[in-house]
Amino acid sequence: MKKLISDYLEFLDNGKTERRCAANVIKQAEKAGYKNLESLSSVKAGDRVYYCKMNKAVILFDIGTDDISLGMNILGAHIDSPRLDVKQNPVYEQEGVVYLNTHYYGGIKKYQWLAMPLAINGFVFLKDGKSIDVNVGDAPDDPVFCISDILPHIAQTQMAKTASEFVEGEKLDVIIGCGNAEASNDEKDPNKKAVLAILKEKYGFDEADFASAELEVVPAGKARLAGFDKNLILAYGQDDRVCSFASMEAMLDVRAGNRTTCCLLVDKEEIGSEGATGMSSQLFANTVAELLARMDVKGPFDLVLRRTLSNSTMLSSDVNSAYDPLNSDLYDKQNSSFLSRGVTFNKYTGSRGKSSASDANPEFIARIRAKLDQAGVKYQYAELAKVDVGGGGTIAKYSAFYGMQVIDCGVPVQSMHAPWELTSAFDVEQAYLAYKAFLTL
Repeated sequence: MKKLISDYLEFLDNGKTERRCAANVIKQAEKAGYKNLESLSSVKAGDRVYYCKMNKAVILFDIGTDDISLGMNILGAHIDSPRLDVKQNPVYEQEGVVYLNTHYYGGIKKYQWLAMPLAINGFVFLKDGKSIDVNVGDAPDDPVFCISDILPHIAQTQMAKTASEFVEGEKLDVIIGCGNAEASNDEKDPNKKAVLAILKEKYGFDEADFASAELEVVPAGKARLAGFDKNLILAYGQDDRVCSFASMEAMLDVRAGNRTTCCLLVDKEEIGSEGATGMSSQLFANTVAELLARMDVKGPFDLVLRRTLSNSTMLSSDVNSAYDPLNSDLYDKQNSSFLSRGVTFNKYTGSRGKSSASDANPEFIARIRAKLDQAGVKYQYAELAKVDVGGGGTIAKYSAFYGMQVIDCGVPVQSMHAPWELTSAFDVEQAYLAYKAFLTL
């Protein structure tokens, strides 16, 4: 399993944005014999195909011998993570300091992003159709960027605020340059012009091109093993790329038998699964329809599509909150997930009175228990926290919309949604084994 963890660290380093993650998945899938669904006119049992939407969501299918209307076994995860997005008119200068204006994406504690090295990662799309790859901050000789903080000597007013008010969203602006005293005092924004000149010379885009850019500000640095025993993993974006990686690896390593298998890696979960690449859209149903159109299906097309979705079973492969001994008052210890005790099943997510939850049927859970016990997989059951403390959602409820059996199953994470998150290597391994077993359910 050492190779699995080594591959996982590389997956994280090469996939700090959803576009890079999707590209990495497609690269691995093509090595395993998957072909682009859009390039095929027909699909049959034994074929392995993939579909990519807007370069930010990927769906893999391994076609089984059974009638597909009997359903599929699906592993579903998301490849987006909390971050800072660069605005469309972002560059400005104040008193010689050049900033990049940002808008945070997903649920973050804003103060955690202050005074730490940051990288800029993404693409700029030009009017002539060309794209420019931007990835600055992770290579050893790259510059890094940061958001400044107030020194404690004069921070009395700031420190009297609540954590949510500690820093305003509009002040999460990234320092990208600072000139020197040689610039003319008569020139307007000389340092901004100098930075823009560097962007033009090195990357080939102008200030106006930010309007058609997709640039994300993420923590700079590589994923690392943590602890003297090296049993932990410290990295950005493990929610939910840890489950995406384990799902992908399981899908590539297990060949479909009678039942068609699927790995569904979507975008936009951190902002409610909205948008064309999110699970609340018609993305999955449309893709399955494209698959069916290339197969020899019998019966009314719409009915076959509905039956295929309704008869499917799915693991919503998403992370769970790991029990934190130093903040134990937030958890129901008896119903918590713990680091290094295996993959976690969460029967219902949502918040408080199960709002926005998908509540898995016990018959389905019993089938999974039997399969995982047979495979020797270590697993645990948990909720996110105490009932009235709060909660969160996953893509499970959007899958349940089709009538399929679904339950959340993923890796416990400490410091979830922080710039650096913590997982257990053992739990990553067990998630991979659990997903492999589920594909043959």
